[in-house]
Amino acid sequence: MWDPAKYLDYADLRGRPFYDLIGRISSDAPRRVVDLGCGPGNLTLDLGRRWPGAVLEALDSSPEMVDAARARGVDAHVADVREWVPSPDTDVVVSNAVLQWVPGHDDLLRRWVSQLPSGAVLAVQVPGNFGAPSHRITRELAASPAWSSRLATLVLRENEAVSSPLEYASLLADAGCLVDAWETTYMQRLAGENAVLEWITGTALRPVRAALPDDDWAAFRTELAPLLDEAYPPRADGTTWFEFRRIFFVARIP
Repeated sequence: MWDPAKYLDYADLRGRPFYDLIGRISSDAPRRVVDLGCGPGNLTLDLGRRWPGAVLEALDSSPEMVDAARARGVDAHVADVREWVPSPDTDVVVSNAVLQWVPGHDDLLRRWVSQLPSGAVLAVQVPGNFGAPSHRITRELAASPAWSSRLATLVLRENEAVSSPLEYASLLADAGCLVDAWETTYMQRLAGENAVLEWITGTALRPVRAALPDDDWAAFRTELAPLLDEAYPPRADGTTWFEFRRIFFVARIP
């Protein structure tokens, strides 16, 4: 279950990759713009502002996120991106921090390229920080004797969840696309106690939260907090630097 309020705790910082992504889309008057994984809809609204003449299509797999998006005035729908099929008038597709949750999404990308009209743009951003201390420490704790039996169903090999910019560029170039691929590491300055723990609670820790009852979830967080503080020492002013690596690609369909 997604918690829209927790996700939006750092809305400004989480939104930085989105704006860098859509800034590389060169499409003046698209007929239909699709937000695959619209979340709480705060960023979807900006797609509508950039392309006010386009039909705006938004979907997310989380009913909670869709409810939050609808409350903002976005005509969002609950759907699985793996089942989405583009309409013939789809000219821009944006997928922001979604495909890391979809195993085997390389095949999905190939299918979208084959289904989108010529000249359409596919713009994708995924996290590239699965090898970062925040994720590595979480995996190690989840796999420890104290927790492994309760978290046995989790997919812990997160480092295989996404490909490199070169691999995505090659995949899409082989499909005939004109591709722009890159990566960026943002230095996010987080504030407050247990800053990194609170940051990943809204995203990376979601599968852990879903697998544990309330008491166990609280205990897991209690164990994880000092491990993260050791890896990400708070500064004297109470802020914490967090390296936030992201992978991007924008592909124009042949």
